[in-house]
Amino acid sequence: MITLRRATEREHDRRRKYEVWRTFPHEDRGSGLDSGFGALEGLNESHLEPGGRVPSHGRRAAEVITYVREGTVAGEDPAGRSCRIHAGEFQQMTVGRGAQPAGTNTSRVESARVFQIWLQASQSSLDPRQEHKRFSAAQRRGVLCVIASPDGRKGSLRVHQDVLMHSALLEPGVHVVHELSRGRSAWLHLVEGEAVLGDLVLGTGDGAGVTTDRAVSITAREATEILLLDLCEPSAAANE
Repeated sequence: MITLRRATEREHDRRRKYEVWRTFPHEDRGSGLDSGFGALEGLNESHLEPGGRVPSHGRRAAEVITYVREGTVAGEDPAGRSCRIHAGEFQQMTVGRGAQPAGTNTSRVESARVFQIWLQASQSSLDPRQEHKRFSAAQRRGVLCVIASPDGRKGSLRVHQDVLMHSALLEPGVHVVHELSRGRSAWLHLVEGEAVLGDLVLGTGDGAGVTTDRAVSITAREATEILLLDLCEPSAAANE
């Protein structure tokens, strides 16, 4: 079963210094996606003009994975230290209610493109922490590279939630398959490009949730970048 969220169905908010597209908007009643998809409660894409800041998520404590695709963003870690995330880098941060991970474009001339993935906190109280790493294009080209995991496998960022996050850069015609264990689901997001998922053609900004199927099978139709999250199935996560 596939739950589809087209790019045009995302909530779009445009201000003077930024634009943001929210895959799971807060007021999206009736779609079944208003509270996210399993442990995935937010997936936002922000375009920041010079001086622009990623808007606040405004939800409860969570773990946040920030991916800077273009430009550089700056902020503070939970200890108040300055940090910068450059293009191609991913940051994991545990934040409390009202807190906000790094997200200010300090450049005077260049824009920035930033993705933030918000995961439900697996515990009522988590120690504030952050780490960030660069995953090169070579590491992600043609394969599903593990970006985040509970055990930090293959040098990935460590998260508390039962989630595996992958990133891949696919050339036209390249096919990748991700097997899903029993009781698992997946959310696929197209950062850029065009790809086929089952009978569906997905384009830039489209997202799809896969449940009940035992594998996610993706074929790129043009140069494509994807994010793929392997999660507990939504019903299971809701009962935790």
